[in-house]
Amino acid sequence: MWALRPVEMNRKSKPTLPRRVYLDLTHLGRHVTGIERIAIELFEKVSFEGADVRPVRSRGTISMIFMQQVWLPLLALLHPRAHFIFPGFPPAPWFVLCRDRVVWYVHDLFLITRKNDLSRKAKLYMVGPFRFAVARLKYFFVNSQKTLSELTPFAGKDAAIALYRPNVDNVFNLTAEGRAARAHNPRPLKLVTLGTVEPRKNYGHAVAIRDALAAHGLPNTELHIIGRSGWGQASEAISTHPNVVVHGYLSANDVKHVLEDGDIYLCTSFDEGLGLPLLEAQYAGLAVFAPEAPVFREVLGDSGHFVDLDDAQEAARQIVELIHTPNWRQTTCEAALTNPLRWNALAKGDMGDAQTVFEDNLSDSFCNTLARET
Repeated sequence: MWALRPVEMNRKSKPTLPRRVYLDLTHLGRHVTGIERIAIELFEKVSFEGADVRPVRSRGTISMIFMQQVWLPLLALLHPRAHFIFPGFPPAPWFVLCRDRVVWYVHDLFLITRKNDLSRKAKLYMVGPFRFAVARLKYFFVNSQKTLSELTPFAGKDAAIALYRPNVDNVFNLTAEGRAARAHNPRPLKLVTLGTVEPRKNYGHAVAIRDALAAHGLPNTELHIIGRSGWGQASEAISTHPNVVVHGYLSANDVKHVLEDGDIYLCTSFDEGLGLPLLEAQYAGLAVFAPEAPVFREVLGDSGHFVDLDDAQEAARQIVELIHTPNWRQTTCEAALTNPLRWNALAKGDMGDAQTVFEDNLSDSFCNTLARET
């Protein structure tokens, strides 16, 4: 994908004034979800050495389209030394003409790898620009090893891809206080999950696991889903199912109450670019069950419990086995609270590399970052 070779820095050519860097935040809306939080935490709130970062925002859909397709390309034309960061939507096609000044943060490859799970709007308006940008841009940040491995085959031969994993803060102000002292065999058992109600989240399987738990002697098990209604046909059937509560989009304070009231965090997604909510939920000390897949192993390490997406009965059996294990509350709580520390140590190293990316030209900076990662 890229050649790693010694790079000699030309310090004499470095400009005295900070390099102007435009940050595309036009995709930030009223509801701040995982992708929006990453854009804010990794780019807007971070000081980049030798860079004067200038956020570009929008108001409403029409404004966003104008900013992305007209205003940002115009800024690239008016300021030929400026660099551009795109932590959300792919850049407008015009940016391939100045690809040496563009960094795109890729969260996942679903627009290529999981087209059947997309909304109609995404299929019509996003797949083409995404493929175009992936194949023609040169510098990429990614949120996980999994995203890096998926992006590599689709990117150009001269592309440089660097890890920039997000630090995971306790965004919901969660506490695990008192969790270890709760009843070991809760009645009812409360499963919680967080994410938009759409096909890729596979909430139908979460419902099947809840029903399987009922057959294993836990008839009143509750499934609580936090997330706005997206697309697909499953939403109504899920929301009307007994003992399933679809809360919709909640404020951070309301998310806090639902997560802290839960017993187990259950993820049944077919795929994730990172799985940020799993890490965020661990601040409540929740035991986490997730699919057996590389991305969840990467995120959860030894703190997770991994299940087969094709066998709801077996997943239910694993959950029952856990809650019948002596001292399971304390053990899983300790594991949950330790794992974000492990992840954030990795993220801290990535941030240190990313902060220097605009100090020299991007080619030198990315080569140095990739050499350290190797």
